[in-house]
Amino acid sequence: MVHLGWRNTGSMNTARQWHTASVLPNGKVLVTGGEYTVDFDLSTTELYDPSTETWTTTSSMNYVRGSHTASILTNGKVLATGGLLSDYFYFYGAILYDPPVGNWTMINGMHYARKRHTASVLTNGKVLVTGGYNGSTPLNSVELYDPLTGTWTTTGNMNCARFSHTASVLTNGQVLITGGYNADSAINSTELYDPSTGTWKTTSSVNNARGSHSASVLQNGNVFVSGGLDNFTLNTSKLY
Repeated sequence: MVHLGWRNTGSMNTARQWHTASVLPNGKVLVTGGEYTVDFDLSTTELYDPSTETWTTTSSMNYVRGSHTASILTNGKVLATGGLLSDYFYFYGAILYDPPVGNWTMINGMHYARKRHTASVLTNGKVLVTGGYNGSTPLNSVELYDPLTGTWTTTGNMNCARFSHTASVLTNGQVLITGGYNADSAINSTELYDPSTGTWKTTSSVNNARGSHSASVLQNGNVFVSGGLDNFTLNTSKLY
């Protein structure tokens, strides 16, 4: 039977915000970390099974963290990077989750601590981490994680420092960055990263400055940007 509209399903074991949710190769959903209340970040992780609509706890991360990222690598493992620990410590650490085993392993950390950054899996399997906030200033620094060597390398910096932006891997393999915040203000600038050269170039700006928005790559290759926050919450949408 096909269910139309919304209906309830199993609830998580722990309430949380600023967490991540990743669809694993086996179809289950891995939820990691986040914030339970102000100054109460979480290290717990849990798995949702769509076939039973139930949640089970799995191994906790090595540290509490929220406003981090989680990326599904081509080998099926999950890479968690950065984030905020208890509202005071900005984290550069990275860890890997192995779904068949169900545990986390610490790996080499990033070069820069950051939260509210982006992490995108490129067509070559590497993970591109961009921007974020380190507790005192927005970042324009960018780095690459290579799953084959387990190492991080820096690559070309963005033209504009930003956090709470979006990063979309286009059908041509380039990465489109849109909006975000630079200090106290939302920005409308966008830029493109070329993995073959490791360089950035600016492209046409979105009409409305915005941060904390969403960006989705459509089947036709266009990028659909919606909502976000400037001086007020936005309902506008744009196509790139």
